[in-house]
Amino acid sequence: MNEVVIVPTGSANLASVRAAFARLSMASRLAQSAADIDSAERIVLPGVGAFGAAMEELRRQGWTRALSSRIEQRKPTFCICLGLQLLYASSDESPGIEGLSMIKSLISRLPSTVVVPHMGWNEVKVQDRGGLVRSGHAYFANSFRATDAPNEWIVSRTDYGGEMIAALEIGPVVACQFHPELSGEYGLTLLEDWLAC
Repeated sequence: MNEVVIVPTGSANLASVRAAFARLSMASRLAQSAADIDSAERIVLPGVGAFGAAMEELRRQGWTRALSSRIEQRKPTFCICLGLQLLYASSDESPGIEGLSMIKSLISRLPSTVVVPHMGWNEVKVQDRGGLVRSGHAYFANSFRATDAPNEWIVSRTDYGGEMIAALEIGPVVACQFHPELSGEYGLTLLEDWLAC
């Protein structure tokens, strides 16, 4: 493997993601077609912005089938922040917009009892052993959250206005609500472990 392919979602955090892989001496390039997603050894689905706008961009590019297919086949895929939320069926952020629906649940808004957006460092607590994600502290930037996932996914959680999912894993498919590319050594170690799995 000599590169990772990054899927632009229209407002993704591409510069910081590419810089993180460069620090790991891993080249990256942007996907140009569904064929790139199908054939890539490793895909990164980053995201910053709105659920609806990102899904509309993925549909406009014709990339939803390729993304869903590789996740179903458990091909190495790393989803970051909004990228995790796009795996779900829908989001309170964009009513009526269907997500990739790999997980048949809803993304909900963070409660009004906490400052929104949730921006800053928070503890990642590993509940299920056997995955790549380790307990530690990571950088979050989100206004919406996932709270449940199917039993076959390995789940790590954090607390912010209640318990929410910090990361999900199934084989070499990893999805983080936090930003590993902004999480110092903790995040770089996770990305490095994913590249090696």
